[in-house]
Amino acid sequence: MAHRDSVDTSLLCLTDGQAAHYRGGVEDNAELGQRRRAELAAASEILGVTRHEVLHYPDGELLNQDFYKLVSDIVARIRRLRPQVVLTFGGDGSVNLHRDHTMVSAATTAAFHWAGRPEFFPELELEPYAPQKLYYTSTPFITVRNRPELSGAATVPYSLTLTLGEFANRKMEAFSKHSSQAGVLERVKDIIDQHLKTERYLLAAARGRISVADDRTIFAGVVED
Repeated sequence: MAHRDSVDTSLLCLTDGQAAHYRGGVEDNAELGQRRRAELAAASEILGVTRHEVLHYPDGELLNQDFYKLVSDIVARIRRLRPQVVLTFGGDGSVNLHRDHTMVSAATTAAFHWAGRPEFFPELELEPYAPQKLYYTSTPFITVRNRPELSGAATVPYSLTLTLGEFANRKMEAFSKHSSQAGVLERVKDIIDQHLKTERYLLAAARGRISVADDRTIFAGVVED
């Protein structure tokens, strides 16, 4: 939908998924990482993502990384690309409660708030830039492999609903490009079919003092920089 509306979009991944349980028959970690990078590129092309980048942090180990460095790498991209709106995982870890997702949420939240403040990361030698809105994704279900008791875990609520309509099929087409993860899609296919056409987000930060109930669209209130 963003591509349809000529919105410039950027996607940043901190890992390339080498530690995945579903591997598409690939045993070697480095080979799997390369395959998953190619899959992401193919999916991004289908969705019309303007640019995407995959960093080299170890998959499944973000909680053991230097948090300042994680935030610095995200701040560098924010200052270079100057996004008005930032979307990331919720602190719950999203649909599978993945610990890497929780760390991405924490680091991106800090980066959102610090990117515009010159006292943070002056060593980057990049002009400070403050995005205008931060959203967390909110998933309507939880499914953790072999952990059915977690299906009722507390999750991020939502304040904004996005109806995909005709774009739902394109989203599924993009999912299908992640062929090494076909086992995941097969495991949750029935659930995905129920929820594919709707996305939910929580407004986590915005300029001014506003109620999340007054937030009607992702770009509501955004002004030209």
